[in-house]
Amino acid sequence: MLKSKSLFAVTSTLLLALGLNCAQADTLKVLTAGAFKQVVVDMVPAFEAQTGHRVEVQNDTAGALAKRLASGEAFDVVIITPGALKPFEASGVVQASSVKTIAKVAIGVAVKQGAPMPAMLTVDDFKAAVQQARNVAYIDPAAGGSSGIYLDQLFKKMGLFDMVQAKAVLVPGGLVADRLVSGQADLAIHQISEILPVKGAQLVAPLPEAIQNYTVYAAALSAQGAQRKAAQDFLNLLASPAARGVIHSKGMTPME
Repeated sequence: MLKSKSLFAVTSTLLLALGLNCAQADTLKVLTAGAFKQVVVDMVPAFEAQTGHRVEVQNDTAGALAKRLASGEAFDVVIITPGALKPFEASGVVQASSVKTIAKVAIGVAVKQGAPMPAMLTVDDFKAAVQQARNVAYIDPAAGGSSGIYLDQLFKKMGLFDMVQAKAVLVPGGLVADRLVSGQADLAIHQISEILPVKGAQLVAPLPEAIQNYTVYAAALSAQGAQRKAAQDFLNLLASPAARGVIHSKGMTPME
């Protein structure tokens, strides 16, 4: 895994290798699902410094981004789940030929830094941790977050739904593990890439593999974007082999 302080230099080297050196500065609007935001944000400074372009990053849940695309919102690059992209490929909102699968991320369990770490090797361990928690924080499924939608389904299958709902801290978007730091919850369940950035939160472990759910992210270009060359350069950067170190450092797994 790369140390965060070296990522800017690594990305700069990557940009040179890709030949991204544009004379005219453009502003790119990048829409990204929250779990992939950390990768985008880390790669933007070197891209801006090398190319002269400005990158405006906006993040939201996958469901909210799909609604924004459906409403006709302008953008240059979007990073979202492949399933959410499909209707926009069919309708011509994104360039179907530009779609690149970038990474996947697992769901993890976190507690406040310094709190006892529950066992998380088996499904029974997970069930016990949820039952013993005072409050459990996760993304509100109504907001369209993929992990929240999955967790509601999982709790129903495990017979925990009613119990969890009575003590759930449903987060409309953003970093669920912040609720650990604020004291609103003592257990948080979210994509690992959105747990790691939260100071004061501690990743316990991924969900046990038997109940794990990986979210895959793909990137695509707008079919109507004004900055097509710059957008293609940014997409190439995200999908390049050398970007793997950044993706790994954010708790995600690059796709082949």
